[in-house]
Amino acid sequence: MSNKLNIVLAAGLIACGLTLVNARYQARHLFIELERLQQTGRQLDIDWAQLQLDQSTLGKSERIEQIARTELNMTPLTPARTQYLTAEGAQ
Repeated sequence: MSNKLNIVLAAGLIACGLTLVNARYQARHLFIELERLQQTGRQLDIDWAQLQLDQSTLGKSERIEQIARTELNMTPLTPARTQYLTAEGAQ
């Protein structure tokens, strides 16, 4: 009777040990996944900040004027180049 009880207790102890090892293994993998996702989140925050900076830079009127001058060969309007139209019969 005592031998059967020892075998049952030993089997239970081994089962508990294997369950503990499995739980630790899964916890380790979940922690690694959590760290990876947090790193991805930090990188996305950095990318978002960079996009906001780029958007504010590209939206400034100085930047638009620079592109108009260099890429589109536009020049500022001067009084010498201004044409005034008058309407016939206007009072």
